[in-house]
Amino acid sequence: MESVQLAANVAMCQQTLKHRISCTGVGLHSGKRVAMTLHPAPPGTGVVFQRTDLSEDEGFIPALWDRVCDTTLCSTIANDHGARVATVEHLMAALAGCEVDNVLVELDSAEVPIMDGSAAPFVFLIECAGLVQQDAARRVIRILKTVSVEDDDKLVKLSPGNGLSVSLEIDFENPHVARQTHRFDISGLIFKDELCRARTFGFETDIEEMRNRGLARGGSLQNAIVVGEHGVINEGGLRYDDEFIRHKALDAVGDLYLAGAPIMGAYQGVRSGHGLNNGLLRTLFADLDAWEMVEISTEGDERIVSDWKQFQSSPIAAIA
Repeated sequence: MESVQLAANVAMCQQTLKHRISCTGVGLHSGKRVAMTLHPAPPGTGVVFQRTDLSEDEGFIPALWDRVCDTTLCSTIANDHGARVATVEHLMAALAGCEVDNVLVELDSAEVPIMDGSAAPFVFLIECAGLVQQDAARRVIRILKTVSVEDDDKLVKLSPGNGLSVSLEIDFENPHVARQTHRFDISGLIFKDELCRARTFGFETDIEEMRNRGLARGGSLQNAIVVGEHGVINEGGLRYDDEFIRHKALDAVGDLYLAGAPIMGAYQGVRSGHGLNNGLLRTLFADLDAWEMVEISTEGDERIVSDWKQFQSSPIAAIA
């Protein structure tokens, strides 16, 4: 069988953190202070959240597509006990970009801290903790045929491809954002240099309505770009000329990492968002002919992983 072709810097072994590392911040939507600690985890664990403010039996939530319970302005996951963690996408993007396969994320509240609104603080934490390769082959999800989800003028699609690429088109009525397009070939280096510093954004005219709905209570000019009538009102302006579309690409990388393993394929999004991204993963995994999970050895050989149930179940017992 032909060997899997991955981006040049993709790790062949599973990876976790060398050391645990912590931070504190505020939830973007809840406005509550939250402490977060990232812990090393055994091979095959994946990304698992633990709510330390809940009992041990209730607090574990695997970061998987079928655990997504809400996509209103963020991706929220939940377990069978009703425990939830909101705004996981920026941390998930950082874990994907840094190629962290296995990690336990402890939180003492129901939302990941927003930090500065980008993934850069999480990348910094991961780099400070360091990475260690584990004695287990890395798994990737290879796209075998195109799957798509449409909603009026919105579209998301996954097609076969080498590595992960993200092509996006955004189109907003506000002239200071307007229509933008870009394509990124995602690798660790590109993610760090071109995507991870891009911040979440919103419009000044929407703030009151969002807060009336119980959203964006922790939002500020320190953790989000705010676009007003005359343009960006943040001191210092944008970090990139096209920071808006770069952040949408960051969101897509984070949402796609909820697949449970790196995706090898081409993602296309037109006016996409968290709901469509999750719908795309649900559509993908509902079609067993559209994908396969491949285990890569250090020699570059591959083995098809056929045990779907094993892939679905996160080995929480290994870290509980």
